Amino acid sequence: MRAAVLHEIGQEKLEVLDDVEAVGFGPGRVRIRVRATGLCHSDLSAMAGVLPQPAPFVPGHEGAGEILEVGQGVSHLKPGDRVVVCWLPACGACPACKRGQTELCLAGFMNAGTPNFRRPGGDVFGFAGTGTFTEEVVVDAGCAVPIPDDVPFDIAALIGCGVTTGLGAALNTADVEAGSSVAVIGCGGVGISAIQGARLKGAAEIVAVDPVASRREAALEFGATRAVSPDELADAKQQVTAGEGFDYVFEVVGKSATARTAYETTRRGGTLVVVGAGAMDDFLQLNMFELFFDEKRILPSMYGGGDVLRSYERTIALWRAGRVDLDRLITHRVPLSEINEALDQMRTGASLRTCIEI
Repeated sequence: MRAAVLHEIGQEKLEVLDDVEAVGFGPGRVRIRVRATGLCHSDLSAMAGVLPQPAPFVPGHEGAGEILEVGQGVSHLKPGDRVVVCWLPACGACPACKRGQTELCLAGFMNAGTPNFRRPGGDVFGFAGTGTFTEEVVVDAGCAVPIPDDVPFDIAALIGCGVTTGLGAALNTADVEAGSSVAVIGCGGVGISAIQGARLKGAAEIVAVDPVASRREAALEFGATRAVSPDELADAKQQVTAGEGFDYVFEVVGKSATARTAYETTRRGGTLVVVGAGAMDDFLQLNMFELFFDEKRILPSMYGGGDVLRSYERTIALWRAGRVDLDRLITHRVPLSEINEALDQMRTGASLRTCIEI
């Protein structure tokens, strides 16, 4: 089958090959025919080595498709079922799951070091234990979440990670208070979803911050009350909050520099929500006095900070009701053969989300 493969960490181009085989099918597993997959910045981060990932590997973790085959012991799925790929399934039995923090379950990472694919030249891994830039993928049955028939595959793919992460950061992690002031630093697909979440919660002011003009324009269409470049953030802080700082600031870039800016932009007693996935060697520096004196809450948000399956259901309900706009998040739809062009567009920050149709 066809798949896009990165041979070595640090390479910028993927090679679309037709000699890749999905492996690992057996009891408790399912084989999925991928119909659509989102292109997420985390895929670029894994390719660059910012996020840990063994190579060679097939990127992609925002996927949706149809069940082709189910293994022994899988009773809740059958061939033909439409599903979204959940790259971080909850086991239901670990301490985190028992506490109700299913987004912190590590069961899904147990398969990240096991090859998902094979080529004549050897094993190939899948990003985050999945790897959706391919025609078929084999995953644990818990990674395949049924979706209603009225949810298109491209929309479902976005729900699989980016939308759930951004919406959840505002709805679950921050629990934004009505009438509050919000700033969102980084307005790609995840940042736009955080903006929509803040709007749903009734934020009075939502300032979108991004260096790319097209993203700033899009942010206004999705609910931001104003949009500024990073150089204009200080002025926006003064104008919106009289210099005090925002009640909530969402960092959706994944870099210590922008996290530090977000911290300084948050008011005393306010909330900084760290959404971006960064590198293990990129350290955020805070001094002990400011931590104590400013009493700012620093809340990391992993996969939306809530029960993932419930978040999927909530997002679909909000989308059906017209409360969140997912259709316009997809600004490019391209075939797998054009994936490198789509990667280049994402590197320049030109698009909100690209859907790869497979």
